[in-house]
This record gives sequence, structure tokens and C-alpha cells, in this order.
Amino acid sequence: MPCDLHVHTTASDGTDTPEKVVAEAQKLGLSALAITDHDTVNGILPALAAGRRLSFPVLPGVELGTEEGGREVHILGYLFDIHDSKLLERLALLRRSRVERVVKMVERLRSLGIPVEVEQVLELAGGGAVGRPHVGRALVQVGAVGTVAEAFEKYIGKDRVAYVPRYKYAPREAVHLIRQAGGVAVLAHPGLVRCDHLIPGLVAEGLQGLEVYYPGHSEEMVWHYQRLCRRYHLVATGGSDYHGPYHREYNRLGAATAPDELIPILKELARHGQGGT
Repeated sequence: MPCDLHVHTTASDGTDTPEKVVAEAQKLGLSALAITDHDTVNGILPALAAGRRLSFPVLPGVELGTEEGGREVHILGYLFDIHDSKLLERLALLRRSRVERVVKMVERLRSLGIPVEVEQVLELAGGGAVGRPHVGRALVQVGAVGTVAEAFEKYIGKDRVAYVPRYKYAPREAVHLIRQAGGVAVLAHPGLVRCDHLIPGLVAEGLQGLEVYYPGHSEEMVWHYQRLCRRYHLVATGGSDYHGPYHREYNRLGAATAPDELIPILKELARHGQGGT
């Protein structure tokens, strides 16, 4: 059975709780799940507890947002120590930068006459890592747009009037952070980012995998990244990038998966790679 190794919950910008995601994954017949919330590990312990109750395997994970050459590059981490002090310090910094970014975006929206409040956006985040999707939901609430997708298109997408760049953080730093915490570092949805030129350098820094199987990847992209995995001796992972049932239709839970034999390979990489490169 397949496993979905890219899933978000209410701990970041997903709309399903960790417990609900685990239950839904089991109902779908998935063999395992990785919780990979943006810049936080707060959803992992509830998901692990739900997994134990249901006898369903859950992997600790995270998705770190970085930037290189003006492009957003996301790095997935798996099977790291969720109590690692350096990791937790950096995640706390990233979450603070997310709040600061939202404050600036709300200020820009209010200058346009749109009555969005910072408190409103933070409430929508529910204590999780706040991000642009929460701003989008606030825009829907006040009637400025009809959908979150429209909010991105009109106001908060890159280069739109209320867009604010994220805290600058390099992909190699994210790879190092995950590796020093004993985890496995994987480049997320490389076909969307179009940053193949970064892969050799990231491999030299300790990157261990590519997210080959992804809903937004064409068949040609899958073949291409399979070849790159063979060339650089990387693992080929996969996941749906699920954020909830009302997110993009093609990102439904289980829409892209990896074979379950990948799990012991990831565990072996983590076991032998603790402490990083």
C-alpha cells in the first residue's frame, strides 16, 4: 500500500486536525503518513498519539520554506529529533517572522481600505504557524474576495499589491538544520520550483531525496526526477501536499504517494546520518 509523505494540519495552514488527518489516511487505505507542517512540529505529537490508537504508522516531518535566487524553495525533513534544541530555536524564529510578515500584509490591505485585522488572521491560524492562506481566509470573511485563490490572485500572491517577501533563509541552511537534528532532507515538489540547477549543490550539502511523486508533476517530470535520483543516489519520495478538503482538488489526501517500502529506507538513512554531514 502507498504512503503519503507530505501532509499539513491545523498546526500550520491545513484545515484538518492532526487526529483527523490520521483517521482519514487510514480510511483511504494508506500504509503510512508524514505530518509536514510549515515551520512547526506542533502537530506531530497529536498525530503520533492518534497513530498509536489506530495502529497506523505516522512519521515526524516538517516543511521549511527557503529562498534562493528569488525563488521559493521548500525543504522537507523526516524522522528528525522533534525535541532538538537547535531545530526548535530556528522554528521559533521562523514562526515569529511569519507573524511579522502577516502584520505587514494586513497593514497594506488596510491601506487599500480592506478591513482585515491581525487578530482575525491569527485567530484563523488557531495557534498554528500563520501564513498567507490565513490572510486569504480573512479576505474571504470580510467579503473582499470570494475564494482564497482569488485572494492570492488579487492581493497576496507574489508581486501583488499586499505581498510581503518571507524571511530570507537559504535551502542549504534548511538541509543542515534537518541533518544535524538526525533527519532526512528532501527537496519538495522540484518540478514546481524549477530549480534543478540547485540540486548538485544541495546534494553536496547533504540533501538525500527528491519529492518525485507530486500531484503537480507531469509524467515527464516524474521520469526526469527519477533519473536525477539515480544520478545523485537520492531517494524518491512522494506526497499530496494536502491542506484540507477545501484546498486545491488535485491536492486531496493520497493524490500522490510513495511506495511503503520507502519507509524503512528513510529510517535507515536517518539512523546512519544522525548529526548531519
